[in-house]
Amino acid sequence: LLQVSDQKPLGCWSVKHGQIITCPVVCNSETHEYIAVHDDKVLRIWKNKDINLDKVFKATLSADVYRIHSLSNGGPVVLFKGGGVRTLDVLLEAPQQEIENIISDEVIKWSEAFTEGQQPVLIFATEKDGDFFVYVQKLKMNSLHKYKLEQQELSKPLSFTAYIKNQIITLLCLYSNDAVYKVLIPLQQNTEEEEQILSKSLLLNLSVSGSVLKGTSFVVLDKDHIAVLGSLAASGEESKECLTIWNTKFQTLQISKELPLGTSGQLWCYEEKFFFTHGKVLTVIMYKCETSSLAAAVGKLKDSQTPDMSSFVNWNTLGDEELVVSFQSQQSVALKSESKMTLRSKRNAVAKVQPDTVSVGQLLLNLKDAPTTVFEDELRQLMSKAQMPDFQATIGCVITALINRCKTNPKYYPRNFLLQIVQTRDLSYSLCPDLMAVALEKKDVHLLQICLQRFPDIPEEITYACLKVFLSISEAYLQRVDVNLESVICYIDIEFNNKEVKTEIVENGFNAEREQDIWDTKITKETHLTADGEFCPVGPQKAALLNAVLHSAYSETFLLPHLKNLPAQQAVLFLRYLYYLYVKCSEKINTTLPGIRSPTINQIMDWMCLLLDAHFTVMVMLPEAKQLLSNLHKFVRAQVRFYSELNKIEGSLRELQRLNHQKDPHTYSIEVLELI
Repeated sequence: LLQVSDQKPLGCWSVKHGQIITCPVVCNSETHEYIAVHDDKVLRIWKNKDINLDKVFKATLSADVYRIHSLSNGGPVVLFKGGGVRTLDVLLEAPQQEIENIISDEVIKWSEAFTEGQQPVLIFATEKDGDFFVYVQKLKMNSLHKYKLEQQELSKPLSFTAYIKNQIITLLCLYSNDAVYKVLIPLQQNTEEEEQILSKSLLLNLSVSGSVLKGTSFVVLDKDHIAVLGSLAASGEESKECLTIWNTKFQTLQISKELPLGTSGQLWCYEEKFFFTHGKVLTVIMYKCETSSLAAAVGKLKDSQTPDMSSFVNWNTLGDEELVVSFQSQQSVALKSESKMTLRSKRNAVAKVQPDTVSVGQLLLNLKDAPTTVFEDELRQLMSKAQMPDFQATIGCVITALINRCKTNPKYYPRNFLLQIVQTRDLSYSLCPDLMAVALEKKDVHLLQICLQRFPDIPEEITYACLKVFLSISEAYLQRVDVNLESVICYIDIEFNNKEVKTEIVENGFNAEREQDIWDTKITKETHLTADGEFCPVGPQKAALLNAVLHSAYSETFLLPHLKNLPAQQAVLFLRYLYYLYVKCSEKINTTLPGIRSPTINQIMDWMCLLLDAHFTVMVMLPEAKQLLSNLHKFVRAQVRFYSELNKIEGSLRELQRLNHQKDPHTYSIEVLELI
């Protein structure tokens, strides 16, 4: 679960090894629950607070599920591979109820659900021996109509989409002959014919100026525009994957955007935003289709020969109504359009940019070759205009200008200037993605620490790179650099020899001597004290840097592959530090470390589990890690035993609390309670 606007991971759930999620997960908008199906028949329902899918609601169904559709009102609808349809509420009343097989040997190729007049309507297309059929089912009326698509010579449907308006379903079909056809299906049917033939009409030919688009998927934007994802190829040239916008009214290509990293062939559209994968990332593009006109269509046709970057948006978290548009000059200009990007030509886009913002881009361009002193003074003056429009976008432009100068002049690195900007402005990684890369190259650990603390959307690859740098830098070097120690200063006391001052330890349920007696360990007391986390294995500077990493947001799925590349010695050192923090947290009744931005017990445990998952086999083989793993195992085992004992008296404690509430608080008494 990702918050796309700032690339923030909100949750991650996994099925067991060997299980396979067999249809897209949906969210029930009424209950805010997630619904998934794995291994075709096993239904899982959970909420955000749930962590383990094994412990959430589970129901095994009697038939294989094809797709679950979530409607804004009316609840989710479940379509089975045999063509049977049930609402989720009806299905959960009796999960093993028999599901009818309607389509016999046909295979479902596509489905969609709508709400028309408070009534859920499901439409799905099937295929059998080259023939294609369309089924329309109205759930409340329990009516089902079957249609057969009119055959097309030497071509077949590749993709479908549909919408409902005025009791008429408009079904659009993308065929293998590079054309889109339209089929009209009236929702009100009086006849009960077994199978009607649906005639189709040509809506659009996907060709322009000798180039043909081999589409893989498409979506409807409005009554006059569709978006098609596919490969655009001219005669004699290599095909290139691209996203295209077509005007169906005037049969023109409005705009195309090349996607050199490739896509999965899938395109989604939701609330005037495109969603598609580009390489290994999910790309989100905001758009707005204005009223179609012949002048705009013809003008656009000329521009479509050379795809224009300015018509597409890099979605950054700038504010409620701020977007950044990347121009080919690599300068950034902010555009206000009520959080929507109009699909117009470059000249129209530039015309809508605020005058002050255009002057920012021009100013940065003029300062490109200016002397360093003049360059920085002008940028500071630019930042001082706090009331100017699109201020946050301007800060992003300033950082980009500084980073570009760092790249062209390796000797130039305005460390203090960058620190000042990051510490005083609410920025994000996506607003200045090259900043942390340059800081990593320069090993500017203080700037990296501040970025980790303040940026909400740092990619896992960069988080891992910071961790690796922090672990590899020597303690002697770190003592010479400026690092913020506020997260460690309250729980790490340093003597002149850099050893922690031993304080009184009252661990939750753990007594080292008792554990040694019970399990008859042969470890000397001196070794036990050092290895058992009483002494911090790293200096305060490195500890503060590692704490910044622990605070950064991440997705386990994306971080784990990078974490497996961490060198073994660094992994052991990091685990020793995490174990030290774990013991420190356990000294406190509330398991909370003192200080500002100190790691929480949950963050420590999550990172320990991640590190062990990534390196367990290596650590088992390393002699220096053997004792650490043994002590960690004993400590966790002791805490489990302690909490198990607490659970045994939980009932008595609850009863005691209930009795205290019944007593008169003003009456003095001495009472002896025996806990059995």
